[in-house]
Amino acid sequence: MTRVLSIQSHVAYGHVGNASAVFALQRLGVEVWPVHTVQFSNHTGYGAWRGRVFDGQAVDEVVEGIAERGVLGTCDAVLSGYLGSADIGHAVLGAVERVRAANPDAVWCCDPVMGDVGRGVFVRPGIPELMREHAVPAADVVTPNHYELDLLAGTATTSLGAVKDAVAAVQALGPRVVLTTSLVTEDTPDDAVDLLASEGARHYRVRTPKLGLSVNGAGDAVAALFLAHWLETRSAGLALERAAASVFGMLARTEAAGSREILLVAAQEELVAPSRTFVASEV
Repeated sequence: MTRVLSIQSHVAYGHVGNASAVFALQRLGVEVWPVHTVQFSNHTGYGAWRGRVFDGQAVDEVVEGIAERGVLGTCDAVLSGYLGSADIGHAVLGAVERVRAANPDAVWCCDPVMGDVGRGVFVRPGIPELMREHAVPAADVVTPNHYELDLLAGTATTSLGAVKDAVAAVQALGPRVVLTTSLVTEDTPDDAVDLLASEGARHYRVRTPKLGLSVNGAGDAVAALFLAHWLETRSAGLALERAAASVFGMLARTEAAGSREILLVAAQEELVAPSRTFVASEV
């Protein structure tokens, strides 16, 4: 059985961070050890929420407790997402070091959440530098969106060739596998969105229809699903096909229902048996 330590934000209502990733992984048969970096009533996109942000020490304490169970050596991967502060970031780095010390084969999948097109950088000061200088170099798999890929590479890409160069620049920092989400280049049709999975010098693209909805948590689900399928297949192309199909199916169901939150539970069959499949093409 695959075991993943997932260190992310958490909401009671809705599905973002661990509230998105944990169930998706569990539905695939992955044993998940969730460690929450925040505990909010709902995601902040509503404009009002309650709850609190935890500090790095709180994360350290939970990881220490897991270590005391003597099970870190059975952990196959660490998954991390939005970091509320640099303090949390260093706690995640410490957790990764502890897991790797117990199991040298363990991998780290880091979703370098920093910003997005239209919103710009929305994380606290210091987080982009932490990502570029410490987190991404230590990660095995990273899952930036197009905006974050450019931010990490220090460039602005509009062509597929330029995107490949940006991916190579990010890989040169450390990670072998890069999944670029929400990718839009000059040859992306107006009614489509691309995802690009890169492993070494090979690149695989899946193109899905663009849906007319805006929800939070889709990126968290994509990162979790891609990690699970990559751990199983060790193929970026296959992992991309499976993750893209599941997320598209969930989002299509969500759009049809007019829901503001991803229908993660109601559409859970899409996680294991997607209603529509996509073939990754090497580009």
